Amino acid sequence: VPQLGPQLPPRLTQQPWHLLYSTARDGFSLRTLYRSAARPDSPALLLIRDTGAQAFGAFSASAIRSSGGFYGTGETFLFSFCPELKVFRWTGRNDFFVKGDVNLLMVGGGSGRFGLWLDGDLHHGGSQPCETFDNETLSHREEFCVQDLEMWGLA
Repeated sequence: VPQLGPQLPPRLTQQPWHLLYSTARDGFSLRTLYRSAARPDSPALLLIRDTGAQAFGAFSASAIRSSGGFYGTGETFLFSFCPELKVFRWTGRNDFFVKGDVNLLMVGGGSGRFGLWLDGDLHHGGSQPCETFDNETLSHREEFCVQDLEMWGLA
């Protein structure tokens, strides 16, 4: 989280962040992750470590929630630590920022590819280059198994 601070929108850099959800504490469930989200207007930072020890995630300027369509703003971005921090910002090509239901959470998209996706039990996910962020694959493989996942929000 400290390394990501300078990448956040300026209005958020001095705000205290706290852990809203953790698979180690709360189990593996997308429904529980949605319930753990703070206020609807609170930004969220999603941090993932896969079973290959790769760390990556997403920042959303709005709370991670279940939705009927894509939501979010151009402040949304993807990132990876491979091995140093790489940030993938909005390209302006589309506005497929975040979309989630009980079975799938997606961040970024276009042409049937998602920058980051997680399944309903948070055990499996994937990452592909997408038009929204022009990102690299965040993990070493396009599909991965989640070892740990945390969601942080503003205190």
